[in-house]
Amino acid sequence: MESIVAVTVFYLLLEGFEIAWQKAPTMLEMLIRIRRRYDRSIFYFFLLHPTYYFAIWLILETRMALPAVMLLFIKTVDIATKIVLMQQVFEKREVSAPLQEMLIMPLGRWMPYAGYAVYPPLVLWAIL
Repeated sequence: MESIVAVTVFYLLLEGFEIAWQKAPTMLEMLIRIRRRYDRSIFYFFLLHPTYYFAIWLILETRMALPAVMLLFIKTVDIATKIVLMQQVFEKREVSAPLQEMLIMPLGRWMPYAGYAVYPPLVLWAIL
């Protein structure tokens, strides 16, 4: 039982780290923060996503439990979406009007913490 709690708390700490370096008042400012790390090095960018590596470990530890695979899939889509958005906004400069509005719209105070509601249940489900 202690190991289940320890693994979950460890995951929450990793998620908190990711929230801390990405948190911004708007989606555009969040993309700018992410882009700064990406411009330094793509390896640095990937190192700043420790929950991705946690998900890989969880898959190995649980022998490919469905929730662990779901967690890795969601994390992969999240990272890929960030990269695609950065390319559209900063390199191609092809941003549709609805996307422009979304980028400058203020994010709710709870928005950066949505991962706390989604991911820990998957971790617990995979472990149990």
